Amino acid sequence: MIKFRVIALAVGALLQACSIPDITSKKPDVQLPGSFQPELVKKTSSATVKWQTFFDDPHLVSLIGTAVANNKEVNMMLQRISMAQNEIQARKGEYLPFVKFGAGADGEKVGKYTRNGAVEDNLDISNGQAFPTFLGNYQFGLFSTWELDVWKKLRNATKVAALEYMATSEGKNFLVTNLVAEVAHSYYELLALDNQLKNLEQNIAIQKNGLEVVKQLQFYARSTTLAVKRYEAEVAKNQSRIYEVKQQITVAENRINFLLGRTPQAIPRAAAGFMDMQPKMLQVGIPSQLLQNRPDIRQAELELAAADLNIQVARANFYPSFAMKAGLGFDAFDLKYLINTPESLAAVIAGEMVAPLVNKNAIIATYKNANAKQVQAAYEYEQTIIKAYNEVANQLANIANLDKNYQLKRGQVDLLVQSIDVSTQLFKSARADYLDVLLTQRDALEAKKELIETKQKQIVAMVDLYKSLGGGWQ
Repeated sequence: MIKFRVIALAVGALLQACSIPDITSKKPDVQLPGSFQPELVKKTSSATVKWQTFFDDPHLVSLIGTAVANNKEVNMMLQRISMAQNEIQARKGEYLPFVKFGAGADGEKVGKYTRNGAVEDNLDISNGQAFPTFLGNYQFGLFSTWELDVWKKLRNATKVAALEYMATSEGKNFLVTNLVAEVAHSYYELLALDNQLKNLEQNIAIQKNGLEVVKQLQFYARSTTLAVKRYEAEVAKNQSRIYEVKQQITVAENRINFLLGRTPQAIPRAAAGFMDMQPKMLQVGIPSQLLQNRPDIRQAELELAAADLNIQVARANFYPSFAMKAGLGFDAFDLKYLINTPESLAAVIAGEMVAPLVNKNAIIATYKNANAKQVQAAYEYEQTIIKAYNEVANQLANIANLDKNYQLKRGQVDLLVQSIDVSTQLFKSARADYLDVLLTQRDALEAKKELIETKQKQIVAMVDLYKSLGGGWQ
């Protein structure tokens, strides 16, 4: 009857130990449209084009190649990937037997009026010799421990580490995608600044010619000193802007050098044909292809899978754990007897079961946290997909609007360039004021500046669409 009660109590304790609180996990639910735009239904996507092929400028291709190889943040990410890979190896080792070699030596003197002291006082070792004051204990051998992975806790933890490793790899790919786009942005900004500098120099040359005309007219009393001073002030203002642009060029060059992981130096580039550059027409494919092409979406998907599996790992903490221990070696009270066989040969084998019974707050908290992280990962996965779709949709609209914007600005520049010659001729014939000439030149300068900026935005929008589709990491 007593044995039955003990067994009943043990079973009851195990059932109590295995009680698990209810949780509610989340399954991601994102419905993507069938196409980005009704007229765009082709299934091919430019995201699969490698960046070495996508960019035509050899200078830019060389810069991106250096950045991918030398960028400090990418190299730091590679070390995180290495650590994630090492974590897989560590988790794998946890569900395999541990075998260790050990050796030890100690001496002990027990009190005479203790149980062991009384035994030693009445016994001898051999040939009537008394026990030594300090009784030695020398041992060495192999010891093994092995936790039986009954509930797949350790194997699931290994799978979690593998998923996190793959997610880290996708994070590195996403970092490369952003790096490629950032180098391209800075490079095209540098080309635009070169063209802004050239535009300023051309405008200054025109204004200097106008200044000479005004001086000649003043010599013949057909103009005033005020006109000369206003022209000189306008030339000085634009000359000062040259140094502002040069500083912007220096900053852009140093930004590229930072991305390339090197100290400041000159950036080779070809700015001559920037204004004639035509953005590529990209194939956007269908929205569902973003799930395969974008590294950030794949990273979020893998992190969600790891979070799902991590709930099972946390759940296993509620169940009993089983372990086996074994040892084989030599044990003796004196070194001269240590390797005597079989007298000093010792062996041990044991099994144990441990289950949580009282105060399971830490286990419950870990389990609930695992569930909360799974729900969070599901929302992050949904948000990443929605963000990716919106980025593509925004860039498609941006490209279309920039194209119309550029066409109108180019017409505006052509008209203002023509008006400079007209206003100059009218001024020479005293049919227009010098302010008309100055304002026309100023408007033409600003219009050209905006035209260059719009061209830069067009090229950057092309790069951003390529990145939004998931291109740039291959």
